[in-house]
Amino acid sequence: MRADLHRAPAARRPSRTRATAAARGRGAGTLTLRALDPFTDTELVHSWVTHPKAPHWQRRDAKLHHVEREYMGIAASEHHHAYLGLLDGEPAFLMERYDPLRAAPVDLYEPEPGDVGLHVLLAPDHETVPDFAETVLATALEYVFADPAAQRVVVESDAADTQARRRYEAVGFVPECETGTPDGLALLSFCARERFEAAVVRRAVAGRPPHAAA
Repeated sequence: MRADLHRAPAARRPSRTRATAAARGRGAGTLTLRALDPFTDTELVHSWVTHPKAPHWQRRDAKLHHVEREYMGIAASEHHHAYLGLLDGEPAFLMERYDPLRAAPVDLYEPEPGDVGLHVLLAPDHETVPDFAETVLATALEYVFADPAAQRVVVESDAADTQARRRYEAVGFVPECETGTPDGLALLSFCARERFEAAVVRRAVAGRPPHAAA
């Protein structure tokens, strides 16, 4: 379930600097992140956030200009950032990171210093690819935790979405509490830096091919 976050009134063109992280999934290729450009990426993102597979983003009826205005606001914000995720150079997911102390509804939970809010949306044709969601989440967390100031990541999802819960838990998130929103019951989950690091080790070990006995 996606919260309606802070929007700044004006827009500026985002930096085209890329943040790169190697994908961790089996045969997933290489994932890269770049700043979402509301002047060129809105039509694609609009098709994703209004797709029936993205009900938790609550944008089913949004018009193109509504989505464009939202991401122009995000591009102008100092506390909320949007990125387009690329798989081998092709758009594959949307990522947003934000400062919960300044850019989130204050009634969801009490943010702590070092908290970072995260939203991730897979492109509809990647939603059912095995392990891809976990790979994207791990890459997003790797990027967030590259900032030494980030100590904990918070996500919210539909409390009834057990698949999303399993995906988050696979990369280190711990479900903590349910909270009511105007659109239903949301589950808040948290991933501390050390839990993500432990999950990376578990995934690496699980992905190793079996060795023949000596």
